[in-house]
Amino acid sequence: MTGLGLNTYCLRAFRWNDEQLLDYTASLKLDAVFLQDSLDPRAMDPSHWPEVRDQAAKLGLHLETGGGGILPKTAADFDPVVATLRKNIQRAKSMGSPIVRCVTAGDRSGILLPVERHIETIVKVLRAVKPQVVEANLKIAIEIHKDLQAWEHKILIDEAGRDFVGTYLDTGNPVFVMEDPMTTVETLGSYALTFHLRDSVVYEHKRGIAVQWVPLGEGNIDFPALVAKLRGLAPNVHAYVKPITGRPPTILPVYDEKFWTIYPKARAHELSRFLALAKSGAPYERPMVIEDVPGAPAPPEPYRAALQYQQKAHMEISVDYAKKKLDLGVRWKA
Repeated sequence: MTGLGLNTYCLRAFRWNDEQLLDYTASLKLDAVFLQDSLDPRAMDPSHWPEVRDQAAKLGLHLETGGGGILPKTAADFDPVVATLRKNIQRAKSMGSPIVRCVTAGDRSGILLPVERHIETIVKVLRAVKPQVVEANLKIAIEIHKDLQAWEHKILIDEAGRDFVGTYLDTGNPVFVMEDPMTTVETLGSYALTFHLRDSVVYEHKRGIAVQWVPLGEGNIDFPALVAKLRGLAPNVHAYVKPITGRPPTILPVYDEKFWTIYPKARAHELSRFLALAKSGAPYERPMVIEDVPGAPAPPEPYRAALQYQQKAHMEISVDYAKKKLDLGVRWKA
């Protein structure tokens, strides 16, 4: 891998602007920054984009960025979704990013079923912007999210075209679709355009399998093996530390027959590997502020301060693990 960076989404409690995020990244002697879901008031102002590019260059940071969801759920949504994606392509180009991050759905319940329909719809969106992507000399990086399993994600990229589409390989989301992250890396490693490191505890629960994100090195995902595997499959990508913490465990009701209606073609051997991973895990026992819950009201100020402290601490614990245990990064070694 060519460098180590951080994913800025993990510091969202600070509500820092882009300049502050880049300065913080450089202070950790990192090589790269991934600007994700920027909270900068000027995030979508075209005059702001070259300023960010120039600051990244001044700090010696490789920069990557992109947008969000690209799934039109109705025919009327298609043109607005494409228009938003076009603007994110322009933004990525102006910022000096070689890729444009995209997401096909928030989670499995948000995809179009059957999954073939979902893939077909996303492929139409991607092909609509292909000329612009190619002209800009960029690639679309579709995030491994809580929506598709790796084999489905691979079909999506193959059908869209590997000449302009690849994978934003996230190691935290696969566990939410009952997939060992090693399965994800083995299936999609050669498709990876960017690599994001997020650890999880995965363990057995009386109602199924529990999963929770934790700081890097504190879960039961074998990151030395994951990194070694990806070094062979995608040696030129940047790796980004991405510890999204502060969320409670999620229980996957794998023993409930109704749960499987949204996974009609799940593969038994891949599930078996995931269940074996769960047998090796246990609940997270270290202190954690649990606040980052979708739909919850904004926390009071003392709670927000605790979350800020935690996000910074978990980021720096994770960066330290990536440097010293995974031997990632260049600048910090100088």
